[in-house]
Amino acid sequence: MEYQEEDFLLLSGIQHYVFCKRQWALIHIEQQWQENLRTIEGGILHEKTHDSTIKEKRGALIISRGMGVFSRTLGITGACDVVEFHKSRDGVTLYGREGTYQPVPVEYKRGKPKQGNADVLQLCAQAMCLEEMLLCTIPEGFLYYGEPKRRMKVTLDEEIREEVKRICQEMHGLYDKRYTPKVRTTKACKACSLSELCLPKLCKNPSALGYMKKNISEIEADQ
Repeated sequence: MEYQEEDFLLLSGIQHYVFCKRQWALIHIEQQWQENLRTIEGGILHEKTHDSTIKEKRGALIISRGMGVFSRTLGITGACDVVEFHKSRDGVTLYGREGTYQPVPVEYKRGKPKQGNADVLQLCAQAMCLEEMLLCTIPEGFLYYGEPKRRMKVTLDEEIREEVKRICQEMHGLYDKRYTPKVRTTKACKACSLSELCLPKLCKNPSALGYMKKNISEIEADQ
C-alpha cells in the first residue's frame, strides 16, 4: 500500500505518539499546542540544525541540514536535522557531485538520552524515508544529545523497522477516524507541555452518569 501526499502525517509525530497517544492526537488531529521550557529549548536547538541555507563539505564528507524527506509506504513526511553523506563505493550518486556517497541521518535532541526508544524510532523513520527516496540501504544513524554533547550510534535493525511500520499504521488508523484516545495518567504527564489542555486529572474523574449510578446503588443497598 502507498499513501498519497495529501494523506501524509508528520514524521515528528512518531515521538509524540510513543510518549503518549493522547498527546499525539491533541497535536496532530485536534491541532492543539502549548509551549513549555522543554519545547522551547528543543525548538532553539532545532532552529540551528534545520538551517537549510548552511551547506558544508569537509573533504570526503558532505553535510546537509533540514533536508526534507518522505515515504509513500509509511505515509509520513518531515525534515532531518542533519544528513551526512560519506564518500563510499557502495553509496548513491548526488546531483552535481562526483563519486558516490553513503547517507547517514543524525538527529539532535536536547537533554540526556531517554529510557524509552522514541528517539531511536524517529531516527529510524528518517532513515527509512531516505532509503525509499535514494534507493539505498542505511544500516545505522546517530543521535546527538545536548547535555553530554556527544553522539550515540544506533543500529537500525529489522525489529526497530517493524516497530516504525506498526506505529505509522496505528497513527493513520486513529487519524482516519479522527479519534483522540482517553487519558491514561502516568508520571510523564507532569512533563507534558499539553497537561493544561489535556487536563488528565479532570478527565480521569468519573462521568456524571457514573456518579449517579454509584450513588443510586449505595441508596438501594441501604434500603
